[in-house]
Amino acid sequence: MAEALSTAPAGETLEQAYARVREEIAAIVADETSETARFATAACVLAQNFAPRFFWTGFYVVDPLKPEELVVGPYQGTLGCLRIPFGKGVCGAAAASGETQLVADVHAFPGHIACDSRSNSEIVVPVFRPDGSLAAVLDVDSESLDAFGPEDRDGLEAICKVLLTA
Repeated sequence: MAEALSTAPAGETLEQAYARVREEIAAIVADETSETARFATAACVLAQNFAPRFFWTGFYVVDPLKPEELVVGPYQGTLGCLRIPFGKGVCGAAAASGETQLVADVHAFPGHIACDSRSNSEIVVPVFRPDGSLAAVLDVDSESLDAFGPEDRDGLEAICKVLLTA
């Protein structure tokens, strides 16, 4: 059954928006056993709530057959790269380090992978399973330079923490 997405109330702060979206995603995916369904839901809800600032929103999942590679998963946006090795580009750096990568200008990031030349800034957040293993990274790109800040990092990290545990 399709769920209706909420809309931002007038005057909502970015922190309030992230809290609302986190609760919405957690409610929709509660009791869902498929990681793919959970990732697809999160990509959709995030893209719908934060467009047009979120130009590309999606997940690169750890390939169980090649555990040092990410493979494109559910996303909203233009064509994504199919595979990214750990340690390469912003997504690979997040996967290798297990830490959020907040990049104001992707063109200045060493080893940046340009899946779409219109992307200028990026935030990538690791997604861990309850056992602590890396499941995926959430990748959000913007056409604007310096589009993401601490509020985005905190909000997206909170969403990723509940994504596989709700």
